[in-house]
Amino acid sequence: MLTARRRTARRLTTLTAAALCGALLLSACGGSDSGSGDAKTLRLWHYEGPDSAMGVAWNAAIKEFEAQHPGVQVKFEEKGFEQIQKTAPMVLNSSDAPDLMEYNKGNATAGQLSKQGLLTDLGAEVTARGWDKKLSAAVATTSRYDANGVMGSGKWYGVPDYAEYTMVFYNKDLFAKYGIARPKTFDELTAAMDAFVKKGVTPLANAGAEYVAQQYLYQLALSKADRSWVDSYQLYQGKTDFHDPAWTYAADTFADWVRKGYISKKSTGSKAEDAGVSWIQGKAPILFSGSWWYGRFQSEAKFDWDSGLWPGSELTLGSGGNLWVVPKNAKNKELAYDFIDITLSKKIQNLLGDKGGVPVAADASAVTDPRAKALIENFNALSARDGLAFYPDWPVNGFYDVLVSETQKLMTGAEKPDGYLSALQKAYDKGVPQR
Repeated sequence: MLTARRRTARRLTTLTAAALCGALLLSACGGSDSGSGDAKTLRLWHYEGPDSAMGVAWNAAIKEFEAQHPGVQVKFEEKGFEQIQKTAPMVLNSSDAPDLMEYNKGNATAGQLSKQGLLTDLGAEVTARGWDKKLSAAVATTSRYDANGVMGSGKWYGVPDYAEYTMVFYNKDLFAKYGIARPKTFDELTAAMDAFVKKGVTPLANAGAEYVAQQYLYQLALSKADRSWVDSYQLYQGKTDFHDPAWTYAADTFADWVRKGYISKKSTGSKAEDAGVSWIQGKAPILFSGSWWYGRFQSEAKFDWDSGLWPGSELTLGSGGNLWVVPKNAKNKELAYDFIDITLSKKIQNLLGDKGGVPVAADASAVTDPRAKALIENFNALSARDGLAFYPDWPVNGFYDVLVSETQKLMTGAEKPDGYLSALQKAYDKGVPQR
């Protein structure tokens, strides 16, 4: 998705990975395109919080990198999600481009930068360093983009070192308090939500002003869809009809859930952070969201909880994680390649997994935390059945904002399901690239 689904699930970091270059050293930083001997600084941008699994793992990777490259320092520059999202095309087209940066995957983000010629083709490094052997086909989908910026084929413009997917988080203490059984099937899920409503508890944490609400709806559609449906919608390999059975079921069911009180109309203006915090504070028994919350829930939730895949669906939202991309104008590309290589090493991958991330190349037996093991096992199950269905806003530019505003209207009753789906169809058809 615009992957703005994660924009408030993280806290920005002010981590200083190494002492900043002094004035004299900065004048010497840079080096040749191949990262020759005069390169003394690797400029790195990312927006992971320091307590997230990625933040912890990448901080360790910085230390490992500096140990392997005596005399070279990593200059980590704090950049917010929105800052990178809005300014990347301008910055990457200048001489101020970093050597390596985290960027959002998908047609509307990394695909657009690749189409504009702002990213380095990593194909030779991917093959030489064996990165392609570490990434499953589903995870690698978002790494490659064709000449039109459409993911799934073409050149390698990015490499993820983690994956992500959505799941249902359950507050087991609240279930126990109200004498409600933890659901295992979709029917049991709806029965549990009915039971909570009767107890005066709104069962689902939600955020209408950001990604959470649209992801509930997309998951409902996915529960009635298959891989060809996903490929038509996401990769333009067929006609997408928003009035088909899957989308119609999703819109009708979501609107019905609001009417039944499973989802509060008051959450129409809430943001993702609000939804996550309400769950952390024990105000909602259920949250459907992504693995990007896992590390934070591990450290902040003071109750017994667990998670599981959406019941009754072979597909769920997910993909490879955000990408390491090397700007076309990067001055120290070889150093950037070396850093990517370190993040894909067993040492860093195992650390990422143990901290609640979803590593792409970890030794599962080396992950000791029980919840982290379950997180990785569920991802492996999804990956094995080709169950990652990406995110609803990915297919066309600007679709995220359309999904937010239209889903808000559906929540308030200002738009009926049929009109909601027609609005999505219009925006989607307008944005689908001509191929």
